Order: sequence, then C-alpha cells, then structure tokens
Amino acid sequence: MLSEMQRTAVRHMDGPAMVLAGPGSGKTTVITNRAKYLIENGVRPEHILVITFTRAAAREMRERFGVLTAGAHYHVSFGTFHAVFFQILKHAYGYSSDSILREDERYSIVTELARSMNLEFGNISEWAGEVLAEISRVKAEQIPVEYYYSTSTPEDVFRKIYEGYRIRQERLRKIDFDDMCVYTLELFDSRDDILRAWQSHFRYILVDEFQDINILQYRIVRMLASPEDNLFIVGDDDQSIYRFRGSRPEIMLGFRDDYPGAEVIQLRENYRSTASIVASSLAVISGNRNRYSKDLRSVDGTNDPVEIIECADMETEMLCLVNAVRRSLSAGMKPSEIAVLTRTNTEGREPALRMAEYQIPCMVKDTVPVLWDHWIARDMLAYLALDKDKMNRQDFLRVCNHPNRYITRNSAYATVLSVDGLRAYFSDKVWMSRYLDSFERLLITIKPMRPYAAINYIRKGGGYDDYLKDYAARRKIDVNELLETADEVQDSSRGCATYMEWISKIQKSREQLEKQRADAQRPDSDCVTIATLHGAKGLEFTEVFLINVNEGMIPYGRAVMEAEIEEERRLFYVGMTRAKKKLHIYYVKERYNRHMKPSRFLEPLKGVENPVDNTGKNHAKFFEK
Repeated sequence: MLSEMQRTAVRHMDGPAMVLAGPGSGKTTVITNRAKYLIENGVRPEHILVITFTRAAAREMRERFGVLTAGAHYHVSFGTFHAVFFQILKHAYGYSSDSILREDERYSIVTELARSMNLEFGNISEWAGEVLAEISRVKAEQIPVEYYYSTSTPEDVFRKIYEGYRIRQERLRKIDFDDMCVYTLELFDSRDDILRAWQSHFRYILVDEFQDINILQYRIVRMLASPEDNLFIVGDDDQSIYRFRGSRPEIMLGFRDDYPGAEVIQLRENYRSTASIVASSLAVISGNRNRYSKDLRSVDGTNDPVEIIECADMETEMLCLVNAVRRSLSAGMKPSEIAVLTRTNTEGREPALRMAEYQIPCMVKDTVPVLWDHWIARDMLAYLALDKDKMNRQDFLRVCNHPNRYITRNSAYATVLSVDGLRAYFSDKVWMSRYLDSFERLLITIKPMRPYAAINYIRKGGGYDDYLKDYAARRKIDVNELLETADEVQDSSRGCATYMEWISKIQKSREQLEKQRADAQRPDSDCVTIATLHGAKGLEFTEVFLINVNEGMIPYGRAVMEAEIEEERRLFYVGMTRAKKKLHIYYVKERYNRHMKPSRFLEPLKGVENPVDNTGKNHAKFFEK
C-alpha cells in the first residue's frame, strides 16, 4: 500500500521531478513502482533506465521490480553509473572487461611510482589509497592537475604520481572507473549522432541516491535526458556524505535552478524509526544551513527516548557498551539486530576486542587495521627487542632513524649488530658520536622498564613523538591521528610486566580476532555489526550504539570549513537514522589522559520535545556513568 505522497511520485509521468526521500521513507518502493507505472502507461520497457551507485543496490532494485511485475521479464535497464557508461563506451570503442584497470593494478602502479621516487612511508598501502582517491577526484571534477593541491602528499610529488599513473595506463591500454565518465562525456561532446541515439534509447531516466552524484556524472545524465528531460531523481540531501569521492549536495540543492519546471515531491512518512529517533535526528540535522527543509514524521509512535551517556573514560565506555549489548541479547534480541557505529574504521578495534573477550558474536563490516600491524606498533616492538650489544638487523633498520640519527643502511652490514660496532663504522665521523651515544642511552634506559613505561620514554625522552610530528608535516596528515595510534599502542601494553608478556597478550588478541572473523563468515552466523558511519549507509538495525561522540571524533578533527562541518553533521544524522527502535549515544570525558568535550551535535538534543503527547518530555535522556 503506497502513501499519498508515494503515489504522487509514482504517477509522475513526463518532465523532470525531484523526490526528497528521507531515511526509511520507501524510495526503492517509489522507483520500482514508477518503472512499472510507466510501462502500464505506454512506455516501452527498454526506454527506461534506472541508475544507482552500487551493484548491490542495482541488483536489489531489479529483484524488487521482478517481484512487483510477477516475473514479466520486462527489459528495463538497472545499473550503476559506471556500468551504464561502460556500455556506451563498449558500443563506441569496442572495450571489453579486459580494458578495465583492476583495483590491485591501480595500487601496484602508485606504489611502484612511490618506491621509484624513494618516498618514506609508515604504511604505503594506506597512502596509496589516499592518493588514488585524489586521482579520482581530479578526474571526476576535471581539475587541471597543476591547480590541484593534494591533502595526502606534497603537490610536486602528487603531480609526478598523477602523470606517472596516466602514462602507465596508456602503456597498458586500460581505463579506470573514472575514465569511463570522462570518456563518455568526451564522446557525447564530440559525437552528436551517438548522443542522439542514446537519448532516443533511454527516454525515461530514474536516478537513485541522487545526493551522491558528482559533477561529471550529473553533466552526462543531463545530456542523456535532453531534450525531453524525463529525469526523475530520488534522494536526500541530508544524507550526502561522500564529498571525499566528489559528491556534492549542492547539485541536488540546485536541481530546481537547472530545471525550473521540475515537480518536487517530499516523502514525509518514515517507516523505519520511532518518533523519538525521527525527532532527535531532525533536531540535529536542522543545524545545517544548506539543505531542503523537511517535514518528516514517524508512522511508529513509540516514545522510548534516545539515550545519551557520558562515560568517564574509554574503559567505562566499553564496559557500558558490552553490558548494554549483553542485556539486549538476554532480553531476546538477535545479535544481527544490533549495531555499533564509529566515525573511523580504527575505532572499531576496541569494541571488536571487547566483544570477543565477552564471547559476543560480532562482524566488523569495514576493514579495521590490526593495531599491532600498524607501523608505529611495529616500531615500538622493534625498540623493545633491541639490546645495545646484540641487535637484530631487521629491528635495527626499522627504528634506527625514527627519529633521524643519520645512520646509513650500509652500516648495518652484519646480521647481528651492536652500538660499539656502529661506533667503529662511523669512527671517521666524529659528529656521529652524539647520535650513537643518545641511541645507546635510550636502549640502556628502557631495558629494565615495563613495556608501558618504556614506550612512554621512547616517545617523550627518545624524540619519537617529535619524529611523528615531522612525519605528519611531510605527509600532510593530521599528527593527532598518529599520536592517538601511539597512545593506543602504549595503552595495549598496560599491565604487562615484560616484553614477552606483551607479545603473549598481542598473540592472544590476534587469535580472538581471527576466531571472531571465522565465526562471522559462517553461513549461519548471527552477529552484532560493527561499522563506520559511512559503512552503515543504507542499513538499518533495531538497536544502534553510536560511540565516541566527542569533539575531534565527530565532527572529525580535520573538519574546519563550514561545508566540512555540515558534512560531518549529515554523517552523524545518517548514523542516528540507522536505528529503528533504540538509539544510544556515548561520549567520554577523557581519552588517553586528555580531556574530551562532548560533540557539538548533541547540544540540540537537550531541547527535543515529545511530538506525540506534547507533554514537554525530552526525547533525549542524558546519563552519567
């Protein structure tokens, strides 16, 4: 049964239309029903194109449409932007699947270029991912590379990498996903006959998740829809959270300027969340200036307030989280109905470990780097393994210049090294003695210490934190991220009396995480989901826990400009609206001995009134733990 506004959207026939579809408002239902309605009203199925952003979403749409039409096998096209554009290029240029540059090939090209330039990295794979994202952005936004300022690496380095990547692509005669958009636009600009042929083929275009579109994709879609302009877009500007991929909410906000005659339809009913959650989430997102104002209401009048808990520290937060999850499971809730959401993937480590410790089945949706595989953790392990008279070559080379001591690789010619051996090697360089003396004092000092104290001394007394600051400046990354990783590594050694005890603790944690992963991959697995706010987009759960809702975490510390803060608020809004029945928000007063403030996004929740009985009761209850 469709609502009144859903029926209005479905029955829109010709010309442009924009459907503002808030969380849980049934946008997939509208799109599939409209495709069916068009066919029933004389439109040939092959003239209908439904575009979305992921293959999973396109597959779900196709399946839902098949059920709706009782398996009539109408030839409606459902596909991603890249699939549609590749189909166009395939017809024009004869491309095949072998013409597409695989993701591992992209990483290989960038890492090879980096090594040829002798660049220093803590984690080259992570860096390569950031650079590839920026290469995509340059292509998608058609920015001349000489005017692009990289956020991951110095400009001259990025431009050399970009040019090297382009040359390598040409040699391989392969295109990447961004090229599919670029080349399609170039094809339509240069071949009016080909453009007209595709315009006559796809006469009715329906775009899902329109808020995620980028400038290049929008230009192509507009060209395809012309001259009839039967362009039907569905989305929610409040859920535009992929600026780093080039998506811009401004495109959706400007749709009526591009199409002054467009019909605008708002889906007001939320079929997912309770009235409390809907009211609280609207109170938060209303803080954004650049948005369409929306009147959303829940069809579920349940009034359980959103629970906001202040925790003394991270340990308290994790105990509160685990105990709350255990209570819900004891009350009969399935693990798969529960989600723990974080701003970054690294924040998922601690809840995953705690769930494993308490034998709560969980699945980490996003790739969470194992803490002890991080280069900072490997540095600390290497330092603690060194002895001034007997040093493993690999461990020595790992940290001898962290911070810089001007020690060359050639000096480490033996399998087992010593400080005295280094002194002999550098005997002709008197100025090296102070660096070697300092290195020796460091190793002597930390040898009898417990791991926690030793790491602290390496960082503060050995200049390691200063090295991290220099590294962050060279790499153009936030030093606080590195310092917090160092804090996390140091904290993991707390309570261990010896280096070997720390190693044993690490191994036990690894085994727990491996078992957790294996259990989650079983076909019959029923697990709590741990995901980032980005990774949770499109999902829904009965009960949701948002953790670490502090300034510097959400909004993220890097977010400074108004547009960035507004995106962070949208991201928090997406997290809140994943919850169907219960929403818990946790923040801490202290993190790694640093005072923390609650997120500014929580401030509006203090005044959210009950929309059902108008008693003045707040939707958000604040607690202290």
